[in-house]
Amino acid sequence: MDQKLLFLINREWTSPFLDPVMALASSFSAWIPPLILVVGYLLWRGDFRARAFVFTAALIVTFNDSVISNSIKHLVHRPRPFQEMDNVRQVRLAGTRPQLLAALRPPKIKLSEAEGAPNRSGRSFPSSHTVNTISLALITACFYRRFGWISFLPALLVAYSRIYNGSHWPSDVITSLFMGVGVTLVLLALLDWLWRTQGGRLFRELHARHPSLLAP
Repeated sequence: MDQKLLFLINREWTSPFLDPVMALASSFSAWIPPLILVVGYLLWRGDFRARAFVFTAALIVTFNDSVISNSIKHLVHRPRPFQEMDNVRQVRLAGTRPQLLAALRPPKIKLSEAEGAPNRSGRSFPSSHTVNTISLALITACFYRRFGWISFLPALLVAYSRIYNGSHWPSDVITSLFMGVGVTLVLLALLDWLWRTQGGRLFRELHARHPSLLAP
């Protein structure tokens, strides 16, 4: 079932329009400049909620990426689809600097040649892209409840792109979605509890005005 769904998404449900979209969605380096601008603006011009959102997101996403995802990858060593099978479409942005400009150029597409590969050990499970983006989407929704839920749309696009581009098995991505949501909910509750119970000791006046991280 895993392989069949991979073939459908990676080989059948493709188009020249989707190729650059999916390549851009999967390229973290392309989004670094706009991400820096958004974070800088929120820290400079934002209120308590905006700054609390930035620091909370930074802590949780860093923990998810370095502790959860990275540790499991090294334990599982699951090969990626293009490491295990021939003719998996690998869709990547063209090599430009800055990477975001590659969105204006045709993506690089090649078919995998896995037969005879010297190293089948991989980092396919879990999908760090999926864990991190769904985590960020959930944090955004919790801090900005009215419109924050829109952030799940790009997060799900990133998750789908990891299968489309041949970087992950569907089961990697589906499991990573649940993993990202579960761990993030626990960490959000923990950070909010720490701020409620300990924040007043370090930031008395600020805590008096904002007794909860997540309160509207």
